[in-house]
This record gives sequence, structure tokens and C-alpha cells, in this order.
Amino acid sequence: MPNLSVSTWSLHRNLGPLRWTVWDDEQNEQIVEIKAQPETIKLLDLPEKLASKGFDMIEICHFHFPSTDSEYLSELRNACKRANITFHTLLLDYGDISTNDPIRREKDLEFIQNWIDIAATVGAERIRVIAGDSSPDDSEALERSIQNLNKLALYATDRGVRIVIENFRALTSKADNCIKILKNSDTSIRMITDLGNFKGDDKYEELATILPYSDSVHAKANFDSDGLPDIEEFRTCLDLLVDTNYNGSITLIYDGPGDMWEGIERVRKIVDSYL
Repeated sequence: MPNLSVSTWSLHRNLGPLRWTVWDDEQNEQIVEIKAQPETIKLLDLPEKLASKGFDMIEICHFHFPSTDSEYLSELRNACKRANITFHTLLLDYGDISTNDPIRREKDLEFIQNWIDIAATVGAERIRVIAGDSSPDDSEALERSIQNLNKLALYATDRGVRIVIENFRALTSKADNCIKILKNSDTSIRMITDLGNFKGDDKYEELATILPYSDSVHAKANFDSDGLPDIEEFRTCLDLLVDTNYNGSITLIYDGPGDMWEGIERVRKIVDSYL
């Protein structure tokens, strides 16, 4: 039976300020832009809360870390351990290793390596790395991404962390690119399939193509203005898990309006029938 996880993105209006990393062209470096958000639960308290609701795992977005000093990382690692919650994936939400700008590429590689170190310290099993923001039709960018993912995989393996990519952002917005990256990269690199990220008429064919290469799924539905999921469309996506004999972890994603805990439970009710 797949393990059930929650991403902190599903609670992003509850976990305090969002610390977005962006590239500043004038300074030629990364900067942090902070968006104020309420904090109704501290990240350190979230593992226990999830355990009380019967979840097995957590995925934490990098912009939800209020601190990355060693003391805080140790506290977060221990909070997961006490709650018997596996820190499955650190979701790094910044970085373009496919860019043809050599200055940004090298600085982004250093940035990602630093977060690999953080993942190792905090006890995350894996770290999601964005394959690139370049056009999906840019073959040179695809090759740069593959080369840099291989470098990062070696760095991560030495620290006991696995690199995963996702059908997330431009370069991996096509299933063929996802497969090319996986087939030409270090064999330790795996795939997250987000059920809501592919668009267009061939969405379900694209999902079916990458699911056999995936050991994690982000169960994301389409939500209306009331935060209600399109159940029929979501079940069409979930049916593909059965069709492809998927048996990896499933992470619930809620990004609609209203109470986020209630939104998570609406998604969970549908996903539970597939467990």
C-alpha cells in the first residue's frame, strides 16, 4: 500500500511567511523575497499534527524553512523522528540548471548543493531539483540540464540524499523530456509525477508515459472557486495509477481557497479509495 504524505504547499497559508528565492539580474545573484502569511501552526509542530491525522510522510518546500541553522535543522529532524513521520522530500522551488547564462548556472548549482547539504542535515531522504526553466524545445538546454543533474546526483549520493525531478516548470512540461532526462542521467535520479501539472489534450497520455518511472506522485486536482475538486477529472488521473501498477508514495496537494485542512481532507477522501 502506498504511503500517504502531505506537502507543506497544501498548508502554505498556515505556516507563516513564504521566503521566495528569485534571481536578481542586476546583482547577478539570488535574493529572497518575503510574502507575509499567517502562522497558525509552526513547522516544528507539523509532524506531530500529521501523525495524529494518520499520515506517514511529509514533504517540505524550501521557502517554508524559517531557519537553516544547524540547531533548527536538528530540532526539525527530531520532531519528525518523535512523530514517526518520514521526511520524504525537500521540495526545492528555485534553480535553473538549464540556463545558458554561465554565471547564473554556476551560482544556482552552488545554491542547490547548499540545499542538498541542508537536506542531509535535516534528514530528508530526497530533494526535488527543478530540471530547468528553458523552453521544452531547447535541446541544448536539455543537455545542460542532464549534465548538471549528473553532477548534483554525485554530490547528493555522497551525502545520502537522492535527487528527484518533477514534471514541473517549462523544460519538463513534456513527458518526452522527462524520459530523456531520466534515461541519460545517473540511475539514482527518480521522478515525481504531479497529476495536475501537464496541460492540454494529451495530458493523460503524458501522465501514463512518466508514471512507470516515478516513485512519488503529487495528487493534485483541479479546484473550483469554492475549493471543491473536479472529482471526475481527478479520478481519471488516479485511475492511471492503477493502470500503471503504481506503488510509490502519494502526496496530497491542496492549493484551492478556504480552509486548507478541510481542502486536504477533501482530496484525501478521494485518494483513500485508491489505497
